[in-house]
Amino acid sequence: MSKKLVALFDAVIVKPLDEDEDAQYGSIVVPDLGKDRNEKGEVIAVGPGKYTAMGTFINSSLNIGDIVILPTMGFTKFQHEGEEYYVGPENQILGRITSESNEEDLPF
Repeated sequence: MSKKLVALFDAVIVKPLDEDEDAQYGSIVVPDLGKDRNEKGEVIAVGPGKYTAMGTFINSSLNIGDIVILPTMGFTKFQHEGEEYYVGPENQILGRITSESNEEDLPF
């Protein structure tokens, strides 16, 4: 039985996108080891938002399906039903990747 992942408060659950960035020189593949790079992923669950210290509710600005850039540290990696995911607070996401035609959808 499959269980659905649900994000709470301002949490975001992201499935990393497979990006094979190994360099290839002729028939020799040189793995990309030791380079810290930011992970890209697809948002699969978004919490509703959070309350500020003054009691104002701030809605989440991300949507399911958004492609985002995660920090190299800060998000928790976990396995669910054989798949790898990251979970962390929305305010730690570094950016959202959009097409030029979708720029008017940005919250700022």
